Amino acid sequence: MAPTPTPTRHRRRPRPAFLAAAATALVATLLAWPGGDRADAAPAAFAHPGVTVSKGQLDFTREKVNAGAQPWKGAYDQMMGSKYASLSRTPKPRAIVECGSYSNPNYGCTDEREDAIAAYTTALAWYVTRDERYAKKSIELMDAWSATIKDHTNSNAPLQTGWAGSSWPKAAEIIKHTYTGNWANSGRFATMLRNVYLPKLINGSNSNGNWELSMMEAAVGISVFLEDKASYDKAMAKFRTRTAAYVYLTSDGALPKTVPSQNLDTRDKIVKYWQGQGTFVNGLTQETCRDFTHTGYGISAISHIAETSRIQGQDLYGTDVGERLRHALGFQAKYELGEAPPSWLCKGSLERGLGPVTEVGYNALHNRLGIPMDNTQRLTEQKRPAASNNLFVAWETLTHGDNPR
Repeated sequence: MAPTPTPTRHRRRPRPAFLAAAATALVATLLAWPGGDRADAAPAAFAHPGVTVSKGQLDFTREKVNAGAQPWKGAYDQMMGSKYASLSRTPKPRAIVECGSYSNPNYGCTDEREDAIAAYTTALAWYVTRDERYAKKSIELMDAWSATIKDHTNSNAPLQTGWAGSSWPKAAEIIKHTYTGNWANSGRFATMLRNVYLPKLINGSNSNGNWELSMMEAAVGISVFLEDKASYDKAMAKFRTRTAAYVYLTSDGALPKTVPSQNLDTRDKIVKYWQGQGTFVNGLTQETCRDFTHTGYGISAISHIAETSRIQGQDLYGTDVGERLRHALGFQAKYELGEAPPSWLCKGSLERGLGPVTEVGYNALHNRLGIPMDNTQRLTEQKRPAASNNLFVAWETLTHGDNPR
């Protein structure tokens, strides 16, 4: 690829001392203010419900479903027909959840993830229907796990904690802040998130990028529920660094950005980490040449954190995060739709299977900001209603499909 041209430099006239001082003060103010480079800083007061989906979005969803409007009514019917909405579901908590590579062994891994998704699903069902049986079922699932779980172990423990930890706070935010009935054990649930989940997540991971992105999604959501500004800021900082190292933009230079702790200090190391891919273009991700399924995990986590940040009053869509998300969605969508890859991309062979991960980013970037996203739009509309990936993504046509709020 051709190198990026060096910008032309123009000689500036010296500024008076008072102007220089004023400029310095202004820069300092912008850096400290959420509208400046600190667009990832914790808000002065957290908004609730505020993890991935806001009260305004929930109200819009409820209005559309009750009016029988599409695609929301179809997405709602899909959700209510799933196993996750069942009022007869029996939670299966474990004190120790042990998950090896690819969940082998699987001692409670699937049970935990699916109970967490079920808690979120029944929380959504409660909000739409106002049938408190669903709120009570969500509480039952959260209470069962908060009374039991002590730890996650084996090699996939950090990722498992991230996956389940992404769904729990979404459920808890809706129940705690919209259900007027009694959730006597909400404090115990908060203690579970703080003591069992957050310590496994907050220091991140040097594995493939989808790990740390999923872990930071959980850490950010948990921080919102706990109203923990310090952990929110730490998770957001790791998220910004990892996102820049996960999705390539030509403005990054000849090579992708890296996470300093990984010591990817040569081209050979970087290419190996990028699954052997040595040609870099806008929207390529660190795992594109691994497979689109894992790439989808990373893209989904980026969109979820950006959406949570927006709800909390800080715009990450207006930073490089939004630009990387836009290009990542468009690049992967093009090939997910069936276009044959060129020989330079992953040696001409791609493993597709992006998953139901486009609604949140597409809605934010295309519908709210008006950015053309033809490939992402085609894929999103073709796959509606988006279901669940049975890990940490669920019902996003329902909650975010063409949702203006």
